[in-house]
Amino acid sequence: MSAPVPTHSVHGTFVSEKINKVRWRPDNFSHSHFFLTGSVDNDENHIKLWDFHENQEEDDVYPSLISSYAYDGDVTEAKVYIVSFVFKCRLFWMEKPPPCTALAVYENDVATVGEDGCINLLTAQSQKVVRKLEEADSCSIHCVIFVKHNEILTSNLRGQMKVWDLRSSKEEPSITFMLSGDQVTPTCLTYHPTQRHLIIAGDDLGALTTWDLRQNTYPVNVLNAHDGMISEIQFHPDHPDQLFSCSTSGELWHWSTKSKNLLSAGLENADSNVWLAPDNVKDKLEVFTLMPILAKPINTLDINTNKVICGCDNEAIYLINNVMLY
Repeated sequence: MSAPVPTHSVHGTFVSEKINKVRWRPDNFSHSHFFLTGSVDNDENHIKLWDFHENQEEDDVYPSLISSYAYDGDVTEAKVYIVSFVFKCRLFWMEKPPPCTALAVYENDVATVGEDGCINLLTAQSQKVVRKLEEADSCSIHCVIFVKHNEILTSNLRGQMKVWDLRSSKEEPSITFMLSGDQVTPTCLTYHPTQRHLIIAGDDLGALTTWDLRQNTYPVNVLNAHDGMISEIQFHPDHPDQLFSCSTSGELWHWSTKSKNLLSAGLENADSNVWLAPDNVKDKLEVFTLMPILAKPINTLDINTNKVICGCDNEAIYLINNVMLY
């Protein structure tokens, strides 16, 4: 692993709550400096809006709290969407529900999954469930993402990955495959920003597994990555060859590929997607640690241009400024 890039800076702030989710609020006209946090493990948790506006006259940066919303349960996921250049935040709930473990958003469509093995489909305009797949799974579903507008991918506690065609009236997946042969539990999923059929899963053993949903009999490659469970992974939306990951072992990593490495990795040209390369591509990836390893889990991260923010079990949030995008 490479040493941290000297150009970036790390600013930590104690917020008196374990942060389980952090999300930048998108800004259509400039670099965003507002972000949301969601906490866990409190009698009363909170969803908070912060301002991380930089002061050119001061070296250090501290967020200021804009607003706070009390929340009865743990915040397991958070998504922000923009409609007509107006920021909107909508909360969904049901009467006495089993725990919701994850949610995904595609434009105005929302999909949620939970410990009861059910899939709920909603819209952003309404708080009512449009469709519910009652027996989608026999165990807890941990992750969900939209692959297409009418297709979602879920993963469960036993390591099963399932593709669901939302146009079908049948309550059964169109495709089912295993993350690995050892029933490893996927803990997070993400898709490539420009090729949504390319899926990367992080698991509870710290590995990253790449799948091509066009041919999902076997994974494209498996990278042994973090020492602990991978909490979250995200591609940079504007630089899709850059991946960021965090783990319960207190690590925050930046995965980078260089075009000069693509030919030696077995790809035909520099425009090919390096994540679809043969297994030996793992030797061509550069991994940078963005901050010193923490003694507590890093639960969440989010990216905005050249800024990365993360939330941790040590009741702090960290802003990494001026991240070098290769």
